[in-house]
Amino acid sequence: MIKTLIKSTRLSWASKNANMYLLALTYAYFSVKPIDNPFEIILGLILVTVLWGALYTLNDLTDLDVDGRDRNKQNRAFIQNRVDQKFILSFFTILVSAVFIISFSILPAAFTLILSLMLINQFIYTLPPIRLKDTILAPFFSTATNSVLRLASCAVLLGNVFLVPLSVYIFMFLAGMGTYLMYKSKPKPASLVGIIGGLVIIYALLSGDMNTIQFAVAILPSFLAAIPLYLSLFTKKDEMFRLADILYHQVAMVFFLLCILIIIF
Repeated sequence: MIKTLIKSTRLSWASKNANMYLLALTYAYFSVKPIDNPFEIILGLILVTVLWGALYTLNDLTDLDVDGRDRNKQNRAFIQNRVDQKFILSFFTILVSAVFIISFSILPAAFTLILSLMLINQFIYTLPPIRLKDTILAPFFSTATNSVLRLASCAVLLGNVFLVPLSVYIFMFLAGMGTYLMYKSKPKPASLVGIIGGLVIIYALLSGDMNTIQFAVAILPSFLAAIPLYLSLFTKKDEMFRLADILYHQVAMVFFLLCILIIIF
């Protein structure tokens, strides 16, 4: 049972958090802002990862019936091994409580506030009676908002949420929305969001809000995953999804963590 609960947290998906932390850290690095709290940043990344692990567990619990009918999701932990819901809820509660107790005790209040926003956003996205996941608003409150909050959580640990320019937040929001739409096999909206995102990134580059290295951090890992995701709209959907998962959640993860350690130490 413990193994099933841990599997439900999708620890390999921590690459999303590491990517946003690395991007925020590049702004401190290129502004020659001293990073005098490296262990706080590492702790912040760990807490965000644990919180999201708990939220993925909650998501799987609320989607049991739907996932059971979806052959692409039948390998999820609670589909393969049924676990009593009271144990799942206890596991979720313990993880979330631990995250907030540690954050409130050690890290800045602004960081804890952003953790709270992550929690609230996922609650209204996942849980009834609101459950935005089942509405046309879903693309705005899933990966899109979550990417912005992940990025902001590192920025506040660096002392200023606007250390990262507004145009970059907007771009990451659009990139997250485009990824969600591709996962949901909606090519026309995904293409439109991609065009708008392209215009925003061009503005960020021309205005100096982003340099070429930051562009690479923001774009290249997601772009590598986006290629098979886009191809999945037209051919071999299952194989393309698996390839995207390997490229972003496994290969890129090692690169992100190495770069983070180099910058903060």
